[in-house]
Amino acid sequence: MEIMAIIGTIVLMCGIILIYDARQITKKIFSFGDQNEATLALKVVGFIISIIGGLLIML
Repeated sequence: MEIMAIIGTIVLMCGIILIYDARQITKKIFSFGDQNEATLALKVVGFIISIIGGLLIML
């Protein structure tokens, strides 16, 4: 049970980092026109990963 909480915490932290650093990640990878769309997509993916990590901690 403690292992699931540790894994959930790591997944949650990865999701939060993805949300906050989405703009910096897209500046390195995409051109200027695609940055806004890619940033939004990365933030949505980070939010979903954060929810999954939170659920792992709760279970």
